[in-house]
Amino acid sequence: QVQLVESGGGLVQAGDSLRLSCVASGRTFSEYGMGWFRQAPGKEREFVSAISRWHDITRYGDSVKGRFTISRDNAKNTMYLQMNSLKHEDTAVYYCAAKLTMSKRQVVTVREEYRHWGQGTQVTVSS
Repeated sequence: QVQLVESGGGLVQAGDSLRLSCVASGRTFSEYGMGWFRQAPGKEREFVSAISRWHDITRYGDSVKGRFTISRDNAKNTMYLQMNSLKHEDTAVYYCAAKLTMSKRQVVTVREEYRHWGQGTQVTVSS
């Protein structure tokens, strides 16, 4: 079992940057494919980005491509989401998620495939 804790959210202005962190504990971090999702009020939780176990393969949702960058440091049991050029529509609670994957190169983009979730961190972008 892995436990996930997000941090780094906050209130920023449009065009600003934020970096979210997700710290994992409880099991070997490098055994998990990782992902970021977000949920705005009244909307479903949507895929933001995902990364393979050994950080060499990444995927992004269309709305964040070119602005967000996902990364991970297996030595620190931490995943990051660098968010640049933030827009008002990026306002949401951001969640990190983990899934045990057999392949080191598998990237999981489907919300329902993730078994482990953090509590979320609020990102608010004022326009």
